[in-house]
Amino acid sequence: QVQLVESGGGLVQAGGSLRLSCAASGRSFSSYAMAWFRQAPGKEREFVAAINWSGGDTYYPDSVKGRFTISRDNAKNTVYLQMISLKPEDTAVYYCNTVYGVAHTPNGYWGQGTQVTVSS
Repeated sequence: QVQLVESGGGLVQAGGSLRLSCAASGRSFSSYAMAWFRQAPGKEREFVAAINWSGGDTYYPDSVKGRFTISRDNAKNTVYLQMISLKPEDTAVYYCNTVYGVAHTPNGYWGQGTQVTVSS
């Protein structure tokens, strides 16, 4: 199993940017597809971005496409989420996880997440 620690969240004004990091421990990090999810208060956790094991393929829902970019550095066991043009509706706790399948189904343990707050 891969253990995950998210960081990089904070308070930012609408239109601003943040870069989140997810540090993974475990010997097999580079063999896993990874994804970011978010959960806003009172809402279900939702998929935000995914990346395959090599970093060659990325996936986004329409809500963040063009604004969020997922990347990974397998040498550092880290996956990133660069977010630009942030909107108040992006406010949520952001989590990373290992995923599988075309539906990017999470299959690892959830970390503590990192809070992103976008003010209007």
